[in-house]
Order: sequence, then C-alpha cells, then structure tokens
Amino acid sequence: MHDFILPDIGEGIVECELLAWLVKEGDVIVEDQPVAEVMTDKATVQIPAMHNGKVAKLYYQTGDIAKVHQPLFAMESEGAEVAEPASQPDTKEQSTSTAVESPAVSSTSEDFILPDIGEGIVECEIVKWLVSEGDAIKEDQPVVEVMTDKALVEIPAKYSGNVAKLYYAQGEIAKVHSPLYALTPDVAVSVNTSSQASHVNAQSEQTSASTAATENQPEQSSVRQGKALASPAVRRLAREKNIDIASVKGSGKKGRVLKQDVENHTATPQPAANQSKPTASQETGGTRVEPIRGMQAAMAKQMTRSVFTIPHFSVSEEINMDNLIALRAQLKPEFERQSIKLSFMPFFIKAMSMALKSFPIINSQVNEDCTEITYFDDHNIGLAVDSKIGLIVPNIKSVQRLSLLEIAQEVNRLVDLAREGRLASGDLKGGTISISNIGVLGGTTATPVINKPESAIVALGKMQRLPRFDENDNVVAVNLMHVSWSGDHRIIDGATMVRFNNLWKSYLEQPMTMLTELR
Repeated sequence: MHDFILPDIGEGIVECELLAWLVKEGDVIVEDQPVAEVMTDKATVQIPAMHNGKVAKLYYQTGDIAKVHQPLFAMESEGAEVAEPASQPDTKEQSTSTAVESPAVSSTSEDFILPDIGEGIVECEIVKWLVSEGDAIKEDQPVVEVMTDKALVEIPAKYSGNVAKLYYAQGEIAKVHSPLYALTPDVAVSVNTSSQASHVNAQSEQTSASTAATENQPEQSSVRQGKALASPAVRRLAREKNIDIASVKGSGKKGRVLKQDVENHTATPQPAANQSKPTASQETGGTRVEPIRGMQAAMAKQMTRSVFTIPHFSVSEEINMDNLIALRAQLKPEFERQSIKLSFMPFFIKAMSMALKSFPIINSQVNEDCTEITYFDDHNIGLAVDSKIGLIVPNIKSVQRLSLLEIAQEVNRLVDLAREGRLASGDLKGGTISISNIGVLGGTTATPVINKPESAIVALGKMQRLPRFDENDNVVAVNLMHVSWSGDHRIIDGATMVRFNNLWKSYLEQPMTMLTELR
C-alpha cells in the first residue's frame, strides 16, 4: 500500500478544494482513471490514478482543503507493484538489493515529485545529476539539471537530508508530477494528517515485509505476465524502432525492459542478415530516425507558430563600420582592465535601445487576435546564441538604463551561460526585440524569423572590406556589414521600419553621437 501524492496542478497553486470523490474506498481503479475532482483558484481539475490497484483510504472529505505534494489517497497496487516504494510510478528500475549495493528507500524516505517547470511541459530529459545516492544535501541545493523543450532548469532540494534513491538515469525522460528521487529528511517532515498516523505505521510494516519477501524470491518470480515493465522513454524508443516491447527480454529487476535491451534487440538479428547478403546491405542506403526534442523541438514549434501567424516583411541595409571599429579599439583596453571582453554587440544593442525611444512601435507586441497592441517601456533586447543544446535567445533586461560597460558584462554572462547550457529561465523570458548574429558563422545576409510574440528581429552579417565610391567618386576600401530586418506587418509598415533602421544605422556609423545619451 502506498500514498498517491497530490501533484502540482498549476503554477503557484499550493492547495485546492476537494469537490468530489469519483471513487470510494475499496474500489478497484485503473491507470489514468479520474479519481477526484478538485477546484483551485484558477480551474476545476480531475486527478487521474497513476497505477492500477484498489483504493485503500481517502484522506479528505468533500469540501476539505488538500495540500499539493501531500497524500491525497492510499492505494494497493496490483501484483508486484505492492512491493515498490510509495507513490513511485511504473517508470524506473527498482532496487530490491541490500544497502551495501544501493541505499534502500525506507519508510522514512519521501519521494520528491517533479513539479510543473513550465506552462504546457509534461516531461523533461535528465541532463545531469548534481548529487549521488547517499549524499547529504541541504534545502534549496541544486539536485539535478533537466532540459525541457524551452530551457535548461536546475531542480533544487525541498528539504535537507540524504538522497535515498535516484529514480532516473542521465538521458532518461522524467514525467512531471512523478517521483524524481527519494530523500530521507534530516528531521522527518510530516506529510500526513493525524488521522493518517496509523496508516503510516501499517504501511511501514507492510513495506518492510514485502521487501524482505521480494529479496528472498528469485527475480523472475516477480515479473508480471501480459505487460512488459518499461519506462515511457523505453516504450517510446521501442515504438520508434517498430519493436513490440512485449517481445523484448528485460534485463532489469523484475524483468524490467531497459533502453539497452531495446537496442540489443534491434542489433541481434543484424549480423545474420549481413552474413547472408553482405553485398545487398552495402548497396542499400541507410537511414537513422531520431526524436525531435529539447531546444530543437522548442525552436521548431516557435518558428512554425511565428511564420504561420505573423505576416513577415524584410528590410536590408549596409552599415559602414569604420568609425565603430576605431571607437571599439580605443575602448577595448579599458574594458580589458576590468576583465570585460568588448565585442561589437554591446554597441548594436545600445544603439538599438536609443532608436527604440523614437520608434516605440518596434518595441511593441500584438495580441493573438490582433485587437490590442502592448507597448513596453523596457527594452529587453535578445541575442540569439548557438549553444550546445540548440539555438536559444536570452535577453538583456532594461537596456535603456544600462551603460555600455554594463551591457558588455551582460552579453558576456549570457553567452557564457548559454554555451554551457545553464541559462536561468528568467534570462529567456520577457524579450521585446531580438538580434541574430549570423556573421560570426560566416553568413552575409539572411531573412530572420521573428521570435514570437516580438514584432521585429535583425540579422547581422559578417563584416567585409569592399570597394565603394566616396563623395569625390574615388574608390575606397570600406568595412561594411549587411543587416537584414524582419518586421510584423500587422503593426509595422515598411516606411516605419526603414526610418527606424536609418536612426539605428546613424548611431553606429557615427558612434560619438551616442555619447550624449549613454548612461
């Protein structure tokens, strides 16, 4: 018997009112069956069962207030699942070994439930565990890095204590509202009401007895018939490879199918096929199918929404970089004395902010049904970074209030964190306009896609030394950069974009004019 922990049911929601039980004690329920209907301050939500089993105890009456991350009801799982740790889903290999091999998940341990980590996010990839089983950790200490389709997120510890069990390996997919790891708190944290005290004692005794019984039985005896034991990630891998997971022999505890089992199942028949027809296998073209997820998936969704909902138009121009090159050369030693790398990007960002003061429409956003425009006082200017986890666009907040030196510090900070894949979610939110520097990769021109819901984006090309005519018709060598703007044609017209670009360009070509406004 184990507790079903009430999961996160909305950002910032810590409790809810129990409107109705959809089951009663003693009922047999199946996975995903609605069990309770609860009301938050935002919506009415149905809570589904996590496993098949029987309802043992309902901890709340209709009208009671239930707390998030505390037990909602107790249930007896079907078959071998009874011996598994409380509220753990059928997703991970369970340890029935002694404490010498791996820390046991005792009755004093608590599961840490993976909370909501972003709107619409239901799963994430375990990128890196920052702790190991047996480690002592402190409240708010980062425990694990996970990657969603929007950002890399650090999950902190809820309490101080010792890590009893990590339920996922690096690279595996963890489900929101499911246990992430088990922790034995330094001081036992009470999650049950007084009416549940006797239940906890009974549960402790039953878990100990079940574990002891499991350890004394052959591993194969606990394999369930008719359904393969495997995590969602492994099941997904099997589907992608067109493999019936029931046909895969599991090497994990209780016959659980692991990712390597699926890979081995795929690889096993290949040698025979290659031996029988070696020439044919060499002549046929091979393919590889990989899931689109993480930042790659986020970019795909974001760009699709942008292109199909925003009518784009483009404006291109050349910028003479000679004076800016000279100014940067003068300022660079002073910035280096303060251990700050000075690139051209801070100048582009500051000049853009100054131009936005005269053209607030470029720093605005339109709502979904195009009935309202929101103008932003702050210039939160994003810069696209080609990081190890994909293209991401962190933004510098309130550029209008920052000096060139402060902007350079922020550029360096964001680029370094982005390339390490360690940006905070706050750095990725709230952007009002973006810059994409394709020139660092050798690109000259581009038609950038707007970072929805923003209204404009500019792509910076590589700097080139090209011949041009001066005012006396003499051919001179000039350092030029090609820039390409994309704008939301629902609220920005071509003439406005050209005028805005001309002002921005003037600051860059005559950078000394910026000094009157730099702060």
